[in-house]
Amino acid sequence: MQTSTTAARRPRVSASQRREWLTGYLFVLPATLVITLFGIFPIAYAVYMSLHRWRVRKGAFVGLDNYLAIVGDWWGALAFFGGLLLILVAHWLWTDAFKRADGAPLLGRLLGAMVLLGSGVAISLGWQLMRQEGDRRFLSGLMRTVYYGFTAVPVQIALALVIATLLFQKLRGQELFRMIYFLPYVTPAVAAAAVFRSIFSPRPERPANTVLEWLGLPPQQWLFETRPVSQILFGGLFDRLGIELTGFWAGPSLALVTVIIFGVWTFSGYNAVIFLAGLGNIPKQLYEAAAIDGATRVQQFRYITVPLLSPVTFYLTVLGFIGTFQAFTHIYVMRSPATRDAVDTASVVIFDTFYGLSNFSLAAAQSVVLFVIILILTLMQNRFFGRRVVGV
Repeated sequence: MQTSTTAARRPRVSASQRREWLTGYLFVLPATLVITLFGIFPIAYAVYMSLHRWRVRKGAFVGLDNYLAIVGDWWGALAFFGGLLLILVAHWLWTDAFKRADGAPLLGRLLGAMVLLGSGVAISLGWQLMRQEGDRRFLSGLMRTVYYGFTAVPVQIALALVIATLLFQKLRGQELFRMIYFLPYVTPAVAAAAVFRSIFSPRPERPANTVLEWLGLPPQQWLFETRPVSQILFGGLFDRLGIELTGFWAGPSLALVTVIIFGVWTFSGYNAVIFLAGLGNIPKQLYEAAAIDGATRVQQFRYITVPLLSPVTFYLTVLGFIGTFQAFTHIYVMRSPATRDAVDTASVVIFDTFYGLSNFSLAAAQSVVLFVIILILTLMQNRFFGRRVVGV
């Protein structure tokens, strides 16, 4: 009796509604097929390859052996990736867990701080265990990828915002300047990287060392320098103070910094063009009202421009980190055998594993690990900055 009553209350779907649903599914079907064929299927096939011994031809099923060869220690990997996820838990405790309870936000912040401290310990301990037993070349490539992403992206965003703000003013030849700044993005990466390699040659007469000579500074090896920048700039001071920075805290090498300069040069103009589109959508009445209230140009930029550009900034930041963690072409062109692997990021190591060593299964496992790290990083950005975006 209850079943018949429920069926009677269930709304009937008309033929026109079915046609609308079918039409909608037909419209999204091409995009779904493209995403499945060129997105989901390659990821699934990479996971499948990583579970086998695969050198040119598929071999025996080995399970998680390829992943163990990368991380070296399961407890270390659990601590490292668990520590990354604990950062998200700490942010949730800090912002959302107790916000509806009276007097509880302080407890949430205390718990969040404790979890954040625990995540730092877990990440540090896990990384040390992985470095001792795992694939050091790939893990070092991950470390250089972190240097690259967390240095290049903030500089690109900040520089692009300044350029866009200047180009948004009424300047003569405004369109020409926009084209000039966008030109590096459309220049073929191989050709541009080859030119940069010549500019930053260790020869004293090359442009980069010539500029240093004008400034009274000694010439540098640039792409051939494997020492960390911190050692080059502050090595004497560190020696006098008895400080020795090693590993991650030593920072990127000068060769990698040169590659970072290329990345900033390439993408700053593209980001500036996107910022210009965002600036065009900000109502001018807001600036006029702020000027009437006595706000200066700096205050207008801080309290109007920056907040209302937050959706664009969030979009460019997410894409920027994904792009830098996958960067390959210009790094491969600018690298030099003399620097060993000083500029080899994770993507370059994966390429060498695949083509140089013909170890397809290990390269697939490395790709999956990099994919997981990019996914976690994207979730972090969405968690930390997504709700700060104006209008979201």
